[in-house]
Amino acid sequence: MAANPSVAAVPVAADLLSDTLTKPTPAMREAMAVAPVGDDVFGEDPTVRELERRVASLLGHEDGLFTPSGTMANQLGLRLSVAPGEELVCDALAHVARAEMGAAAVFSGITSRTWSSPRGLLRAADPLSLMVTGGGAYQVRTALVVVENTHNFGGGTVQPLEEIRAVRAGTRDVGVAMHLDGARLWNAHVATGVPFADYGREFDTVSVCLSKGLGAPVGSVLVGSAEAMGRARLWRKRYGGGMRQVGILAAAGLHALDHHVERLAEDHARARRLAVGAAAAAPGSVDPATVETNIVILDVGVAGWSAPAFVDGAAAQGVRLYAVGPRAVRLVWHLDVDDAATDVAVDVVTTLLREGPAA
Repeated sequence: MAANPSVAAVPVAADLLSDTLTKPTPAMREAMAVAPVGDDVFGEDPTVRELERRVASLLGHEDGLFTPSGTMANQLGLRLSVAPGEELVCDALAHVARAEMGAAAVFSGITSRTWSSPRGLLRAADPLSLMVTGGGAYQVRTALVVVENTHNFGGGTVQPLEEIRAVRAGTRDVGVAMHLDGARLWNAHVATGVPFADYGREFDTVSVCLSKGLGAPVGSVLVGSAEAMGRARLWRKRYGGGMRQVGILAAAGLHALDHHVERLAEDHARARRLAVGAAAAAPGSVDPATVETNIVILDVGVAGWSAPAFVDGAAAQGVRLYAVGPRAVRLVWHLDVDDAATDVAVDVVTTLLREGPAA
């Protein structure tokens, strides 16, 4: 859809397009400036190794691998567990199925099957009933179950630990691996208090993102066994992800781990405040009880809006949003959206919902 010049000229007062928009804080920039560095392809960058080992330990694994993006971290995790011609299973709204440009098929020859779930919420029976572990020469073998926590397109949904453990119990004895797309696992931890390792140990590989809620400019970390990370390092190089003096970026991740995890609770509270206001303005647009973390997905159709028109209407008043469906709009809180910006967003969104589109 072409940009509306009049909309583009309006100063942005609340940018809720994504939590990938955060900019490094002055303190983070200082940490980056003084970081010790070396050649990471040769394993000689001390700051990168510190980040990799710290994240791996936090998640209950042996080792980690720093990658330029969450998509690369996910794709390496998939590659480690699924041979060409085998399949992974995930829910229909999962990032690996919907937003990674078919990379699993393009680069690794992986096929995929999906299940549907409300708000992306994991129910162990869904993947367990979908798996094929003894198809012989007639059916594709299921090699991997992928779980996303929190769930982006589900609205920041936190996956229940008991459901994760039930899937693990059902996959362990039949040789099916599990990968956690934990891009926003930090949010799940803050929302529930569940230790990172309690989530991480249930999976063979875990990816976590540093450039969303934690506010680093670049990077994700994949963790798993030391042997698996050795293989992942080779595939990272093949995929063009070998990096040199990248400790400058890893330092931002270390700073974020020290200073930006617990503050995610502020994002969650602001998101809930918007949800409460939206539900009052347009009943049925969102259930505030389902807003667990920093993402709100509004059904603007209940107020007569299409998602693109609602996004344009908000942008005309300085609030940036993202259409994720014909009548669904996503709002994401992050480090650079404070209480004042949230006040603006609540006012604009609730007014649009209450008044509806112009006749």
